[in-house]
Amino acid sequence: MPSLKDLRNRISSVKATQKITKAMQMVAAAKLRRAQSAAEAARPYAERMESVLANLASSVTAGGPPLLAGNGKDETHLLVVATAERGLCGAFNSSIVRLAREHIARLQDQGKTVKILCVGKKGFEQLRRQYERNIIEVIELRGVKQMGFDTADEIGKKIIRMFEEGDFDVATLFFSRFKSVIAQIPTAQQLIPAQIPSNENAAPIEGPQASYEYEPGQDEILSTLLPRNISVQVFRALLENAASEQGARMSAMDNATRNAGDMIKKQTTIYNRSRQAMITKELIEIISGAEAL
Repeated sequence: MPSLKDLRNRISSVKATQKITKAMQMVAAAKLRRAQSAAEAARPYAERMESVLANLASSVTAGGPPLLAGNGKDETHLLVVATAERGLCGAFNSSIVRLAREHIARLQDQGKTVKILCVGKKGFEQLRRQYERNIIEVIELRGVKQMGFDTADEIGKKIIRMFEEGDFDVATLFFSRFKSVIAQIPTAQQLIPAQIPSNENAAPIEGPQASYEYEPGQDEILSTLLPRNISVQVFRALLENAASEQGARMSAMDNATRNAGDMIKKQTTIYNRSRQAMITKELIEIISGAEAL
């Protein structure tokens, strides 16, 4: 049975922890507003970029640029796993890593070669336990105060350079799409070859269809848009991750604060009962001693 001093120290410790989790919840809530606004603002541009590429790709003859059609092989896969630099955000990091692990296991079962590019420290820490030999590089974003397109553009150019050097055949990006404070959706998006939205479910167009002429030519437009599209999709993923991370941290710290409050109530009840028992015991000893005299 712990002493009263031990119980007081335990209650004080939990109260200090509760103050920290409450402060972290408030900070995450403040950061979430900016991160959510940035993520929502980036979605229309990224979606419109995919739409433009879909229109161009539909009229491209057989073959096309390698970033659009691939290099004709499907042996080596690059997995770009984007996670956070810090923890204490619930299952945000582990859900992305879990999706990546499932993808890795499926590819290895098919006899494919897997390479991993980690964007964020937490993803690397979880993946290196099992796939340390597959990790080729780790890009840490701890020093980035505000996510900008320049950061995503550097990552996008690195991916393109590796593809041009023949380091991989297919590239897939893993991140968490922000839906709400309590819902973040782990997502896998293929970057190379470009995954063009399918129009199979669209209603067929009757009558003559309009033809478009491009200036400059389609190949020149695609040679500019395809590399930029990779950077845009990476930028969108990083912004979605930033919003998802703050939403997950806000929810996790709220739960931690509530749990700390419940623990304080429980420990306070135990402390009061122990103190009452000790007082009762002392009174019994005094009364017994007085009757003995």
